[in-house]
Amino acid sequence: MKHLRWYDHLSINLFWLGLNIRNQAVGALFLPFLVDLFVLAAVKNTALGGLRTAGLVVAMLVQPAVGLLSDRSSSRFGRRRPFIFVGVLLDLIFLAAIYYSWDYLSLVIALLLFQVSANISHGALQGLIPDLVPETQRGVSAGLKAIFELLPLVLVGLAIAGLVGQGHLDWAVMVTAFLLLVIMLLTMVLVKEEPLREKVTEPFWPPMMRVFGMLAAIGIGALAGLTGGGLVGIAAGLLAWLLAGEQAARIIGISLGGFAAMVVAVVVGVRAGVRITLGREEKPVKRAAQSSFSWWVTNRLFFLAAVTSIQGFAPYFLMYAFNMPREPAVSATGQLMSVVGLFTLVTALPGGWLSDRFGHKRMIGLSGVAAALGSFLLLGAIWAPDLALIYTAGAIVGLGTGLFMTANWALGTELVPGDKAGRYLGVSNLAGAGAGIIGSGIGGPVADNLNAILPGLGYFIIFACYGLLFVLSVVSLRGIRSFFPPVENGVIVPVSAE
Repeated sequence: MKHLRWYDHLSINLFWLGLNIRNQAVGALFLPFLVDLFVLAAVKNTALGGLRTAGLVVAMLVQPAVGLLSDRSSSRFGRRRPFIFVGVLLDLIFLAAIYYSWDYLSLVIALLLFQVSANISHGALQGLIPDLVPETQRGVSAGLKAIFELLPLVLVGLAIAGLVGQGHLDWAVMVTAFLLLVIMLLTMVLVKEEPLREKVTEPFWPPMMRVFGMLAAIGIGALAGLTGGGLVGIAAGLLAWLLAGEQAARIIGISLGGFAAMVVAVVVGVRAGVRITLGREEKPVKRAAQSSFSWWVTNRLFFLAAVTSIQGFAPYFLMYAFNMPREPAVSATGQLMSVVGLFTLVTALPGGWLSDRFGHKRMIGLSGVAAALGSFLLLGAIWAPDLALIYTAGAIVGLGTGLFMTANWALGTELVPGDKAGRYLGVSNLAGAGAGIIGSGIGGPVADNLNAILPGLGYFIIFACYGLLFVLSVVSLRGIRSFFPPVENGVIVPVSAE
């Protein structure tokens, strides 16, 4: 590979900007707006959580499948760009389908089709940096990629959310589609790919079976979570009924049962995912190292489940806390996204240096404490609405999230064997997809059931649960003790997370 100039890094990573503008606009703005339009208020959190869960299941299957297919593509236009091109053209069709959906079922169908097209481009895009960037320059490209992933929080919050807030959902969808199309066309022109010269001999199905394994692990985790959470909820509810009456029993049973379901789903899902996709190491040292890796994924899933779910339910929380119609609530959500995005960038950019200087585990622990503090601050706004308090809480969560994203990944790269890094780090997809499934899929029904008992209680409890998940992300760091040491020229190089 030839040495790249600064503008080469820009062109290779540019589509990450368009991809995340699309994802943030659809996931954080359009879907909550339309779900609130189509379903009864009493079940809208459950409906939104179900919609997100279904979409993530599709994403888990399509994204890695397209990545594998693009690995094998012999198109004269390159391996990745044809998939990006086709994916975006389909995105434009399915964005229109989302806008023109007329009820919840049509919205579900449109979103699932959109998840297929969106992950066609996403799956192929992930191969551009490994394909085109020399190893000695990948740090620069990875840093630029991170910026392009975070900037859309600010851009979508300032521009597209404002259009929805003014009642112009049509213009918001068109602006999203226009930006996506323009950035895709620039990528087609500026990125230079060469056709694949040697046929890929690695079979397609073994890695795809690992994907099915991760999906099965999430299912096992969800089933275990619902079972464990149900038992905890029943036991706690019976005790509360004996001591305080029926209403207290329902509140305590649903609250503790929901939180227990999230925790059990994370722990069991990660353990099942590691066992199914990686197998069990025979040697004690390697088993201990694999256990540390499992705790790293657990830490990642606890954190991401909390932060993505807070963002997902933010519009409905604001509608309740400030008695807002849906349009102003979406606009306020955009302002909150911008605050979170700006403060995420503040710590994400120097996060790598801080992590190297003070230790990955220390920085991850600090990020969890900060995010927990921010989420607990949100609880006060439920009973005493104050936008300044919400923005302050968002800023603190943003600071923690930016630091977490860099420090956690840096730690993960130290916990995997060098000769199996791709296979091990692929398990981290369990955290990315499982976060929305666990946080929203469980949190939505909990919120609706508790809101039916006492208005606003559901948001108080699920945000408290997400704050506790941040705390558990810090606690889980204690399980990370042993490492797969890197090997250079046949010599083991000792490392330490501290």
